[in-house]
Amino acid sequence: MPRRLHLFLAISIATWHFSDATTSQIRMPGVVPEADSYLCTSLELSDQENYLTGFKALTTKGTAHHILLFGCEEPGSDELVWDCGEMNKPNDEMPRAPTCGSKPAILYAWALDAPPLELPKDVGFQVGGYSNIRHLVMQVHYMHSKEEPDETGLEITHTEEPQPKLAATMLLVTGGTLPANKTESFETACMIEEDVVMHPFAYRTHTHRHGKEVSGWLVKEDQSQEDHWKLIGRRDPQLPQMFVPVEDGSMTIQQGDMVTARCFMANNEDRDIPMGATGEDEMCNFYVMYWTDGEVMRDNTCYSPGAPNYRWGREAALNHIPK
Repeated sequence: MPRRLHLFLAISIATWHFSDATTSQIRMPGVVPEADSYLCTSLELSDQENYLTGFKALTTKGTAHHILLFGCEEPGSDELVWDCGEMNKPNDEMPRAPTCGSKPAILYAWALDAPPLELPKDVGFQVGGYSNIRHLVMQVHYMHSKEEPDETGLEITHTEEPQPKLAATMLLVTGGTLPANKTESFETACMIEEDVVMHPFAYRTHTHRHGKEVSGWLVKEDQSQEDHWKLIGRRDPQLPQMFVPVEDGSMTIQQGDMVTARCFMANNEDRDIPMGATGEDEMCNFYVMYWTDGEVMRDNTCYSPGAPNYRWGREAALNHIPK
């Protein structure tokens, strides 16, 4: 059965957000993972509404390849731990299920010894209470097998004091195949269709070892159908995969705008490499953390089939594409 997270019982700490800010931990309960396994564990939230304002990984890159924290209405399984690697081979010793019972909301992501993250003042992820997030689900990708029980986890800073700005995280991601002994770009683009004003404040990139550069862009079209590109952020994905401030803190993304991402990758191997879940596959991910004055977007995922079947200038009909 899922564990219950009694946020009001957590240890008090001093942060610059609020004097009543507290921390809670979500940890793996002593799992012994196989190589390239994706394991999930969940915490049921209390009926008291809370706002998440900070995250700190309790592990190292030698143990966990990456960690994702999801907000769910219901977890994908009632088990204490389950195999949630939907795109990789099953773990015969664990039940297999998705991360969430319904569409997951990505709250936080960590990899490569990224440092702790504190959200800006007055910004928080709304969870528990009457929100749609009734459970937290932590997914850990273990690149290598372990012989000793592991308790990788996250320390989460939160407060019961309502935050005037609600946070959310948008994921831009591609499919596709990286050809043998070639360089390739993987692109995705989505129109913002919901009536929201997004204020991006941080971004994060993620690839595996073939990634060279990942960038995200805001595209606004003028009355002459000319596209105007503004950089959200650009980063080498081989650096610590932390959330870093966006290029322009005054940027806003509105209904009718296009949000795009691109990954440059280089393959010096004699095999084609698909986008996928294992360490031998690749990934092209760009995360945008944003706040709004009202409701956040209902759909925070932007996906394309990626190279060679998807190009900005062809499928998305974009122009003035930056180099």
